[in-house]
Amino acid sequence: MSDLEPRLRERFTAYRADITTQVVGPGPDLARRTLRRRRRTRAVAVAAAAAVLVLAPVVANAALNGERRAPLPAESVSPTDPPTTGPLPTPSVTESPSSTPSTAPSAPDGRISRAQLLAARVDLPKWPSAAPESCTTSRVRLATSSNTSYVPLLTDVPVGHTDVDGDGADETVALVACRFGEGLSKQVVAFDRNDSGQIVTLGRIVRTADDVEDILGLKVTPGGSIEVRVASLQPCCNVPAYWAQEQVRTFRWNGEEFHQTDGPTKFGKDPRLTDLRLTMTHELVDAPGGRKLTTVFTVTNAGSVDAAQVEFRGLDVGEPAGGDWSRCDAKASAASDNQTCRLSGVPAGESRRYTFVYLVPDRSGSDARARYFFVNHYDAQDREWRDLTRNDNSVKLPGVL
Repeated sequence: MSDLEPRLRERFTAYRADITTQVVGPGPDLARRTLRRRRRTRAVAVAAAAAVLVLAPVVANAALNGERRAPLPAESVSPTDPPTTGPLPTPSVTESPSSTPSTAPSAPDGRISRAQLLAARVDLPKWPSAAPESCTTSRVRLATSSNTSYVPLLTDVPVGHTDVDGDGADETVALVACRFGEGLSKQVVAFDRNDSGQIVTLGRIVRTADDVEDILGLKVTPGGSIEVRVASLQPCCNVPAYWAQEQVRTFRWNGEEFHQTDGPTKFGKDPRLTDLRLTMTHELVDAPGGRKLTTVFTVTNAGSVDAAQVEFRGLDVGEPAGGDWSRCDAKASAASDNQTCRLSGVPAGESRRYTFVYLVPDRSGSDARARYFFVNHYDAQDREWRDLTRNDNSVKLPGVL
């Protein structure tokens, strides 16, 4: 072996010693540190898994019950604050009233205008049995009140709107009519709409029949009542409007039909009328140029109302020749087509006598005929009134003229 070999072995020996002092092997300390780190990692994983297992049933139960926890406000936590080990506080949640809309269907809107009623075809309740066939009831196209033919029409009385059946929506009330003889048959009818928006008839409220001969107007109330102004007479055929008695009768829907709930149900005797009774005596004698007829009328007021004036009619039997002719109201006589005389009347419970003298021709032959005289009641405003018992307001003069 050469001299270099001992030197090389010494250098390699020194090099190994130096390297060994600088490089530290795994050793037990490093192994323990590694084991502790792995155990902490495993503990965290196990704890996380356990938390998942604990929370899973709670979350599932909340999902099944439809619960939702209100989100908590964000919290600012200082890194120096100690960790919280107790349970988190439950936040206070104020529940708001349920705002779930009602599922009940709303009632159809029954507010119908006059123009819509005239444009539609409607069904009407029955007219009186004596009404003409032209007063129809099925799919009627209502005419306007200016139409004078015998067909159903919508009067000029304004339509009304109110919730008559209590369904939460308004219905429409209107006055319809149809010419019936010389007057009009009228009825107040309630209209509504169905779910399809078509106009339907709810029912009749009142019509002209029995003692109601006219309907003058209507008024609806917010509570669903209908007030109808009715009259005992309908002006026509020279019947003055002031003769009619007027009443307001109230009607409501009872679920099946309309019935009266307030107001009078009958008119009864007119308190403005009285009962005049007429009797007569007469005398016919010869006179120059003919004969003289004297009639003496006795008027008894058997009623309870004073008759301010009385008017005698049928006096055109000859030339006035004395008696009460001079006291006649000239204006009233001039306005009459026949010979009349209006005089001061008779208080209730009293009687008055009135005398009229005429010059009449001699007609004692076969052409002589009977005559009739009448007495009527007038008030202080020159308005004529009917009599409670009309059949005793006239007398007959035998056929001497």
